[in-house]
Formats: sequence, C-alpha cells, structure tokens
Amino acid sequence: MIYATYAYQLPGGDLAKRFGGNSSIGGGFMVKTKSNWLFGAEGNYIFGGTVKNSDSLLRGVSTPDGFVINSNGYYADILFSERGFNIFGKFGKLFPVLSPNRNSGPQILFGVGFLQDKIRIHDADRTAPQVYGDYAKGYDRLNNGVIVSGSIGYLYIGNTRLINFYIGLEFMQSWTKFRRDRNFDTGKEDKSSLSSQFYGIKVNWIIPLHKRKPEEFYVY
Repeated sequence: MIYATYAYQLPGGDLAKRFGGNSSIGGGFMVKTKSNWLFGAEGNYIFGGTVKNSDSLLRGVSTPDGFVINSNGYYADILFSERGFNIFGKFGKLFPVLSPNRNSGPQILFGVGFLQDKIRIHDADRTAPQVYGDYAKGYDRLNNGVIVSGSIGYLYIGNTRLINFYIGLEFMQSWTKFRRDRNFDTGKEDKSSLSSQFYGIKVNWIIPLHKRKPEEFYVY
C-alpha cells in the first residue's frame, strides 16, 4: 500500500507551552502479509501557525513597543510559525472483522522514529538583519530526538480498488533536546530535554498494489 496522509494534532507536555495545534502532511508505504501483519515506513512535514509568547523572543532587538526596526528604518513584518518533520518505521496488525473483505478492518499500528521541530521566523521583506539567515537560528529553539507512536483506526480497501482509505486516532510521545549553541534572547546555552506529546486524528488515501496470481496453462 502506497499512501498520502494528513493529520491534525494537538500538542501536550513541553511543546504545548510553545505551540498550538498543528497539521502534518506526508506519505508512506505499508506491506500486509498473508497473516495480516503490517510493516512499513512513513514521513511527515509538520506546520502550524500558533507560536505562544512569540513577542518575548525578540525583546533584545525590539523597540519598547515590541517592534523590530529593519534596515530601511521601518517596522519589519515578522511572522512566527511552527515547522518540523518526523520519520517512522511502523508495524502493526489488521483484524479483518466487520469488513467487506480480508484486506479491510480495524487495525493497530506502532512506530519508532525521529522528530525535529522549531520556530520559523519569517521576515517577509528580508530587510531585518536581526532575524535573517544564521541570526534566526539564535531564536528558533530547534530541537530533535526520538519519537514513538501508537494508533488505532479502520482500514478500508474496496472490492473494486477505487476507494481505499484509513481513518484513526494517533498518539505520539517524543523525547528531544535543544540543538543550538546559544539562545540569543537569553544569552545562555540550553541543552535541556523536552518530553512532549501529540494527540491527533489521521486520514490516509491509499493506492493498493496486489500481487497477481500466475495464469494457468494446460498443455496436452
């Protein structure tokens, strides 16, 4: 099965102090064995528009009113957002009950992988040297590390092979560390660890690839 996937997630733990809800889009592939075991890999791009307490990040290079002055002497148009990605190896089990065929039914999946997450600081006009290029790395709180996941849902592979999808609930737990040498807003090095969660609903659109049985020939 080759698939495209979308999920909407709410953060928990340490990341919930920094970000609001986020979306992820990605893709992957999954192999189902004759005994209904599932094995595969998946990758996702993470994006969100809510960064909490973003006004305090640039306080060291802002005016008393919280504005950054660009190289032209005007207020810079700076936007904050969440960006990241994850990759997983996955395994699980399909239970072909309450289903139209042996390839459909409730399924459980577990995954182990890698997560990276950061604050994206976007200067639309690229005229604010305080947050442009490598300077943005001093504020982005880049962190990465190990992530595990568990999900439960329903896999549907249509008899006509035209409608094939998965919908389910997914939970992720990550353990990451900050990776920048120094945070410019605090002036300090931060190598602390984060423990974070993601709670989401997920939808996959699937292209199933079936092995064809060999044709039989009878020679007389």
